[in-house]
Amino acid sequence: MITLRHEKPIPHKQEKSFLILDKPPGPSSHEVTAWTKKMLGVAKAGHSGTLDPKVTGVLVIALNKGTKLLRAFQNADKEYICIAKLEPMPPKNKLEQTLNKFQGYIKQMPPKEAAVARKLRKRIIYELELLEIKENMILFRVKCQHGTYIRVLVSDLARALGVKGTMMELRRTHAGTFSEDNAITMQELSDIVRVKKQEKVLLSPLEALSHIKKIWVGNKAVSALCHGANLAFPGVIAFDEGIKKGELVTLLTASNEVIGLANALKDSEEIQDAQGFVADTKAIILDKQLYPKHWKKD
Repeated sequence: MITLRHEKPIPHKQEKSFLILDKPPGPSSHEVTAWTKKMLGVAKAGHSGTLDPKVTGVLVIALNKGTKLLRAFQNADKEYICIAKLEPMPPKNKLEQTLNKFQGYIKQMPPKEAAVARKLRKRIIYELELLEIKENMILFRVKCQHGTYIRVLVSDLARALGVKGTMMELRRTHAGTFSEDNAITMQELSDIVRVKKQEKVLLSPLEALSHIKKIWVGNKAVSALCHGANLAFPGVIAFDEGIKKGELVTLLTASNEVIGLANALKDSEEIQDAQGFVADTKAIILDKQLYPKHWKKD
């Protein structure tokens, strides 16, 4: 972190507004989110990274104002464990060689039921590991770029092997920095709510956005941002190294409250000597009334 100037914090308590759920098989992601909303008694809830009804695993759920921050999770990398049936089962050495060929950049056509345009697109497979072979079933782990369709990956893999392939089971084990170890089941959530201990499993925006680089903002600039202004250089008190122009960043107060999200307009190397605006605000969650105005409307 590069610090430009000291700023005395104005402390406020920020609402905990994120939950990492272990989605069960059967219901859709939308249904699970609706149940969570009702169970916690919140006004609003949303999820990031839809899982098909039969798929289980890590689902990030945002509550109330946290829903404005969901875009921060849309581009997060994912990891899955998959069981697939291959008929007939190819020799192990051929299977491993073919799996290796699918690492790196691949091209996929989204399935007909996908809520995206059906056109060929590139995705990255970071890791593809064969874990087990049993009769005509294989168990494998895949770490991939967001928007990768594992069912399509299984079909393409089978086609390359010259066999028939069917995805049997799929579990998301990681979504960005969150793993299945961070997730709780619907039953666990129900039990926690019953004894009124939900604060123990809810995350603050700062905890949820730990994977996003940050820019800290001086007290005098906070109110203007909350009223829709972009961030100009005089309002910056510190920032993370490695920020790239166009990258999504978190805007924080001096007391580490999340103001919201913005797109960086300059690289870290340029911010220190910048003139004009350094970030384009995209989503604000901090209450407008918390920080006094130090600006005038034209």
